[in-house]
Amino acid sequence: MAGVSVTLITRNESTNIAAALACVAWADERIVVDAESTDDTAALARQAGCRVEVRPWPGYGAQKNYAASLASHDWILSLDADERVTPELASEIRAAVARGGPVVGYRIPRLAWYLGRWIRSTDWYPDYQLRLYDRRAGGWNERRVHERVEVTGHVGLLSSALHHFPYRDVSHHLSTIDRYTSLGAEQWFSEGRRAHYTDLFLHPPAAFFRNYVLRLGVRDGLTGLILSGLNSYYVFLKYVKLWELQRRDAFPGR
Repeated sequence: MAGVSVTLITRNESTNIAAALACVAWADERIVVDAESTDDTAALARQAGCRVEVRPWPGYGAQKNYAASLASHDWILSLDADERVTPELASEIRAAVARGGPVVGYRIPRLAWYLGRWIRSTDWYPDYQLRLYDRRAGGWNERRVHERVEVTGHVGLLSSALHHFPYRDVSHHLSTIDRYTSLGAEQWFSEGRRAHYTDLFLHPPAAFFRNYVLRLGVRDGLTGLILSGLNSYYVFLKYVKLWELQRRDAFPGR
C-alpha cells in the first residue's frame, strides 16, 4: 500500500501547529518546513514527532516543493497550519491512495469557518484545492500568491471537506488582504497586466454580485454580506495596487 507524507510550511504558527499536526497523526510521515519562526512553532512540531527543517523563506511554491522533496513517500498531502483534516476526509484520502490507478491528484473541497459560522456560499465554497498529489506527476508553481499544484495526468475529486480557519477576526482578515493584494498586484505586473479605469469601475461590483447573488452569499445573512463586501474590496485593492505599480514604473522617483 502506498504511503502518504503530509507536508506543512510554517512561520510563527504556534497557536495552530499542534492541532494541525494532530489531525494528520494517521499519516505515514509528517514534515514541517519552518521559515525561521520567532516563536516556538518548530519546537512544538518536534515535540509532536515530526521531521522539522528550518529554512529561509524563498516563496510559497518553492517552500512547498522543498517540503515535498524531503518526503519518503510519493503521495503528498499538503496542509496549511490553519486547516484541519476531518476523520471522514482522512479515510477518503487513505482509500484514494490505496486504490492506485491512473489518478495522480485529488481536489478537495474546503469549508471555511468565519465570524462564527461555516461558510457554504460566495467564492469561499466549495473552494476546491488540489492538495493530495503524486509528486512524480508535478508540483507547486511559484506564483507570488495563490500558488497551486500543477500535475500531468488525471485529477480526481474527493467529497469530504477540508476544514479551514483562515482568520481570527476581521482585523486579521484585513491585514491578510493587504498583504495578498500586494503580492497579487506584483504578480500581475510581472506578467504584463495593466489596470485601467474600467477595471476599477467594473470588476469590484461584479465580484460583489457574483459573491452575494450568484454564489448565494445572501443565504449566509449578515456574514454573507460582509464577506461579499470584503471579497469585492480585495478585487478593488488589487487593481489599485497594480495601478500604483504602473505609475511608479512610468514616473520613477515620484
